[in-house]
Amino acid sequence: MSHAQEERHPFLDDLTADAELTSSVLRGSVIGRDEIRLAVNAVGTFYASQTPTFLQTVGSRLFLEYEAVLTNGEKLTAVMVVDRASDGSVPRVSVRMSPLGAVLSLGAHLRGALCGQLPEELFL
Repeated sequence: MSHAQEERHPFLDDLTADAELTSSVLRGSVIGRDEIRLAVNAVGTFYASQTPTFLQTVGSRLFLEYEAVLTNGEKLTAVMVVDRASDGSVPRVSVRMSPLGAVLSLGAHLRGALCGQLPEELFL
């Protein structure tokens, strides 16, 4: 396996041009490969740590469950579902997070980080 293959992201590298991301920290869907990368990378900057707790592929879907600690110390749990098309591309990603307090904190951080780069109506 080449170094480049080892560095591949589990789904960001395979997003379709018009892929859709839904998440507990957004009021609506983020549409588009570049926009989703922007949102996912921004979320990552607010994680002090992230620990996978479950990873399994069932049919065309990848399920990843993880625990994270936000930079403000709040803890959150998340379940990510990555839908893959038959060609391996990713048209849909869904991320569900809890508890609500951490979701709202993360949503506020995202608004600050991405306001002006993604539509205003997406933010909590």
